Amino acid sequence: MIIGIGIDMVECGRFLDWSAFKKQRIFTKKELEYADGDSAKSERHLANFWAAREACLKAMGTGFGESIGFSDVSVTHVDGGKPELVITGGAKARLKEIAPNAKTFVSITDQGDYSVAVVVIENPCN
Repeated sequence: MIIGIGIDMVECGRFLDWSAFKKQRIFTKKELEYADGDSAKSERHLANFWAAREACLKAMGTGFGESIGFSDVSVTHVDGGKPELVITGGAKARLKEIAPNAKTFVSITDQGDYSVAVVVIENPCN
């Protein structure tokens, strides 16, 4: 059963002028390494990660705040480059509240100046 669907679109250029300090507050070390590994598209990768975070929180019906920090939702890539969400801290607690056995699915794309991510949260039938 689908528990939530979230979508977010962000302009890639908004990450061009961010300081290293601000990036380190929001993105995980692994995400920053991934983005820096493709410096020509670094801001595009950061926009992808941001859009995935926002889409995930929308699917959960919440946002960032006291109980959910910026790095509680992050993106990693498995073999072949497929993106997957890593959910920790307050975001993980919220996910357990709404769907104890939840599975998350993320799709990320970018075109021109924009990144878009869609997240689906499923609670499998047992």
